[in-house]
Amino acid sequence: MLRIALYVCPQTVCSSLSMAQDAFSLANRLAGTTHFQLQRFSLDGQPVQLDFAQIQVDGGLPLAEQADLLIMPATGSAISRTLESNTKLLSWLARREQQQLASLCSSAFLLAAAGLLDGRQATTHWALADAFARHFPQVKLRSDLLLTEDGPFFCSGGAQAGLDLCLHLIALHAGEWLAQQVASAMVIERQRGTQTRFAPLLPSNDDKALAPLLTWLREHHAEAIDLNRLAQQAHCSPRTLLRRFKQATGLTPGDYLQRLRISLAQQALVGSSQSLEQVASQVGFTDRATFAKRFKQLCGETPGAFRKRMRRS
Repeated sequence: MLRIALYVCPQTVCSSLSMAQDAFSLANRLAGTTHFQLQRFSLDGQPVQLDFAQIQVDGGLPLAEQADLLIMPATGSAISRTLESNTKLLSWLARREQQQLASLCSSAFLLAAAGLLDGRQATTHWALADAFARHFPQVKLRSDLLLTEDGPFFCSGGAQAGLDLCLHLIALHAGEWLAQQVASAMVIERQRGTQTRFAPLLPSNDDKALAPLLTWLREHHAEAIDLNRLAQQAHCSPRTLLRRFKQATGLTPGDYLQRLRISLAQQALVGSSQSLEQVASQVGFTDRATFAKRFKQLCGETPGAFRKRMRRS
């Protein structure tokens, strides 16, 4: 029997905590035996008040030290507040390098801040990836993946990826058959691919002066466009445009154009019956092979697989 301790703090996302507890409890019920013993712990062993519920716990840090696996449910996007409120936990976590630990979504920041992920692969929600990379450059961040496993440490991406990680842990400790039964009962596919499929292709833009150029780019996306033509349209030098564009979007104009084309291709794949060659030509690619290669790089799956998945859903 695997002893699992789930951490609860004021920043804990209630749905993440309940999802993990439900997955392992369901595994026990479907197996007809107790593969997993579930307990909750807090820093001081006292109940924890969340936004709309008070969570009872079974003990404090001494209880967690006896567990085989520690799971840190998601703690939301207020990263600085979470780290500041859990300084005692961080020093305690730093001594847990021999224990299996799993982070769901944003709680990867807790493992990284404790120094446990240095030199290891990890992932977190795609929207937090840039902040994570800035804070912890020594961690091998794989924000494209739904989950990572490196030694005794496991991480998952956004909300639903936490369930992917729970299923992975169930398979690891009780077998793939049971993990598949839990997945079927919870109506979720095993092996759902990469997190890349869910991240938006186009970044937000806070530079209002750049908005007319982005509108023009959308209207002319299928044409041959280089930096000089864009600079003429923006009435500035290529060097100035490159600097402003990168500052506003985080991308070069060329990278933005490629993402725009793929984004429009996604719409065409879902909303029309055009062939892949027709879609590729419509959005500005000269051949299907180049289109398919770039689509998979940015979306984590082929254009055909994307169309099939979207139509099925």
